[in-house]
Amino acid sequence: LDMADGPPLACALFAHCFTCSKDLRAVGRISNALTSAGIGVLRFDFTGLGESEGDFADTGFASNVEDLVSAAHFLEAEIGPARILVGHSFGGAAVIQAAHLIDTVSAVATIGAPADPAHVEHLLGDARKKIEKEGEAEVSIGGRPFYIRREFLEDLDDAQQAEHIQTLRRPLLIFHSPVDAIVGIENAAMIFEAARHPKSFVSLDKADHLLSDPQDAEYVGIVLAAWARKYIG
Repeated sequence: LDMADGPPLACALFAHCFTCSKDLRAVGRISNALTSAGIGVLRFDFTGLGESEGDFADTGFASNVEDLVSAAHFLEAEIGPARILVGHSFGGAAVIQAAHLIDTVSAVATIGAPADPAHVEHLLGDARKKIEKEGEAEVSIGGRPFYIRREFLEDLDDAQQAEHIQTLRRPLLIFHSPVDAIVGIENAAMIFEAARHPKSFVSLDKADHLLSDPQDAEYVGIVLAAWARKYIG
């Protein structure tokens, strides 16, 4: 929980990328920029990742959305309602769906998010056939082993993301790099086209998917804070 001095102007909830954690350096830098603007930030690990309990193999896109809703309930009980949802990559797809379930949300921002959560299937490579045939398989993602089950794939097929984007009914800010090698820029175009106004797009120029350059992450945080103030009063 990253907090500025004094009562926050509003609280934001941050969803990290697929198989990442709340401790990704870019996430911390974005949160620091938000707290400098008076916005408190709760960043957490999805089930089975980082410091969170549970088995990653039992999770899926829908459980990520459920984790976000639970985190929002915790944040409201401890500090204040979640007014802003921020999601990086797979987490960006999750916050779009979670916004439909969290009444307090006034604004949503995505960073390098796929237009369809099924985009992560490309990370499975040849293991997908084994998952479909045998029910599960070990997959190496970012040099780390993860077990993926058939239910994970079925969950992605049921996401209906385009409908959730179209009916978001919240201001949406889309950050994306035109040279993102993990989630192509065409995903940002698809999200922007599907979304209704008010919607905004910010190009991250030469940034990589994980915003490994500190200046890119800080830029996202500063722009996000300025944009969000319009909608949090």
